[in-house]
Amino acid sequence: MRLSVAEDWVEAPLKQFVDEARVQLAVLLNRSGQVLGQYGFASSVDVMTACALAAATTASSAELGRLVDGKPFAGLHYAGNVRQIFLGQISMRAGSLILLAVFDDESSLGLVQLFFAELCASLAAVVPADAPAAPALAEDFERELHRNLAAMFGRS
Repeated sequence: MRLSVAEDWVEAPLKQFVDEARVQLAVLLNRSGQVLGQYGFASSVDVMTACALAAATTASSAELGRLVDGKPFAGLHYAGNVRQIFLGQISMRAGSLILLAVFDDESSLGLVQLFFAELCASLAAVVPADAPAAPALAEDFERELHRNLAAMFGRS
């Protein structure tokens, strides 16, 4: 499976993360759920679903953290029988991004966390100065989303 990106500046850092952390699936998105890059997904519907769930889970866990501990939870890890999920937030000067990674016994939580820290630093170093602070949903958001996903999956 190949890596697909909607923003060129995320390609090299995301590819390095996928290769080094040995994850099966990865999606980098903004807090609104808009995909910036993905690896390993078979269909655009799967990517859209993963983005929506990752954005919602991140928002929910942040609020739960505020209620329980007075500050947002910084990340999430779930260990299933075969696969594990890591969900982390990447602080950027113009807001934050979310990474959802799925991995199996070819990797470990420690490896994913180690290379996630490197991904955060790499993205911070390459983010364009003119990156929008908070992406607004345009009137044609859904059409643009479908167009971008089609381009990412090689369909026109």
